[in-house]
Amino acid sequence: MSDVRHVLVLPDRDAAEDVVEALRDRFGLAEEPQLVRDALAGEDDAEDAQWLVVLRDEAGRLDATELDEFVGEWEGWREEP
Repeated sequence: MSDVRHVLVLPDRDAAEDVVEALRDRFGLAEEPQLVRDALAGEDDAEDAQWLVVLRDEAGRLDATELDEFVGEWEGWREEP
């Protein structure tokens, strides 16, 4: 079993929360995605933070291209490992 993770980067918390909910519906995830605030270096203001949605995919069943298109609907992107 590998420790495959996908990291989706979103511009704000609302978009990240929407993505988490939509991921469950669209991909039928067995495990809850992790939501993480990623403050820019030296910034404490929440307005200057990106939000990350981390998905574990040990089975390798999530398609990277499909995730790219999916997260793009919220003006986000998927980070390459």
